[in-house]
Amino acid sequence: MNNLKFITVTLLLTFIGFTSCQDEDDKVNGENPEANAANSQTAQHLKRSSMHDGSFDDFLDGVSCSSILLPVTATVNGTEVNVVSESDYATVIDILSEYNNDDDEVVLHFPLSVKLSNYTEVSVSNQLEYNALILACNQAENAAEAAINCLDINFPITIFTYNLNFTQTGSVVIESEEQLYTFMNDFSNDEYFAVKYPITANMNSETVISIASDLDLQTRITECIAYEDEKQEAEENAKTVETILVNSLFKVQSFVQAGVEKANDYADYTIDFAGNLSCTAENTVNSAIENVQGTYEVTSQTDIYFNLAFSGNATFELLNNSWEVTSYSQTSISFKSTTNAAATLVLAQI
Repeated sequence: MNNLKFITVTLLLTFIGFTSCQDEDDKVNGENPEANAANSQTAQHLKRSSMHDGSFDDFLDGVSCSSILLPVTATVNGTEVNVVSESDYATVIDILSEYNNDDDEVVLHFPLSVKLSNYTEVSVSNQLEYNALILACNQAENAAEAAINCLDINFPITIFTYNLNFTQTGSVVIESEEQLYTFMNDFSNDEYFAVKYPITANMNSETVISIASDLDLQTRITECIAYEDEKQEAEENAKTVETILVNSLFKVQSFVQAGVEKANDYADYTIDFAGNLSCTAENTVNSAIENVQGTYEVTSQTDIYFNLAFSGNATFELLNNSWEVTSYSQTSISFKSTTNAAATLVLAQI
């Protein structure tokens, strides 16, 4: 129980304090217009963007505010897996991805150790203590106080420090995220700081950007969070599409290629999408005609994509494509080709 209290208090200390004094000006008007107080928005952005990113192993622990320190043992959908190094993550992912219509379950074996957002490493003895981690993380995320993982500052960066008279008192070269987090977390209320711009950062793990000011930093973080929200929404919608596909039989209601409607070529067939990412087209009029086998996959970025691959039948191979989902309901899913917008496909539930 003492360990549970320690974990809970540590997490709350990590996340609480961002919202205090929000009515005060974010910047102090002085000799340096970029001078910031410890409770400024810039301080919050730097602190949150430098927190330990625990999202990389969410498939294993389901908690983005912390990561499990290896080795650890888990029972994944009934199979015990010893995760000794990050290379063993693939085993867990393969088990979780085997079927898309099952209820995945990861049962962690205790005790285990985790690294929190504030870089503290703690031991967790049981599920009750782990539930405290989950609760604290949910509270932090709901209050927009958890780590910002979509913008990674490139180091080193330089931060100038000032006294209350706005006289420069020194400068610090920051070499890592942990060092930046510690600097911002320990920054005194009777000092001000300013970042030496420009700095560079990786945005959404894709684009290297240049940041010229505190305002620019705020804008970039707002943009990358919005992008992450779009990706999250698309991922949830993709799971819904996957569920619709697996739970019913479908027919080709429309297939337009080069301006020609070809749905009639598929009128005698139903398509069954299985939970193991295989699909089967069956001729319901003539049972002597061999079934057509294929595979499919539903993925997402900010949009939903449907990859279809039949083999052994020239007519069905025409459907092989990377499709973008343009609309869906419980009874119908519409697609357009990602390479040729004039090619469209509509699957209707039978």
